[in-house]
Amino acid sequence: MRVGEQRTDLALRLLEQSVLGFLTMVQPGHFVAEVAAVLARLKPTDAHDDLDDFLNISFSTLASPEIYATALDLALRYRHHLFDTLYHAVALNTPGAVLVTADERYYNKTRLEGQISLLADFRFP
Repeated sequence: MRVGEQRTDLALRLLEQSVLGFLTMVQPGHFVAEVAAVLARLKPTDAHDDLDDFLNISFSTLASPEIYATALDLALRYRHHLFDTLYHAVALNTPGAVLVTADERYYNKTRLEGQISLLADFRFP
């Protein structure tokens, strides 16, 4: 989530629903490293404290040969960055999971793969 990004309110609501236990978030294995990299770049003064807060949130990570193979297939087929397709691969390899994304470009390219929703269209339970 970038400062000034559209739909930040919805993304924060999604996070809140996860923290409260109403939604389960499952992330690819590189998720923590990606968050730490963003904190280092955008909030270097607060990065350590923010990372500590972040690590206190309950979430699961998944990394398997199937997830990496699916992510690679998506990256090649749609000419998209592998680190982004890993999130979709986790959803595609997790029954009942849905990738919720604000990235309309990625969504428009891959929506027919299934298990993906635009953040703006996501219906909270």
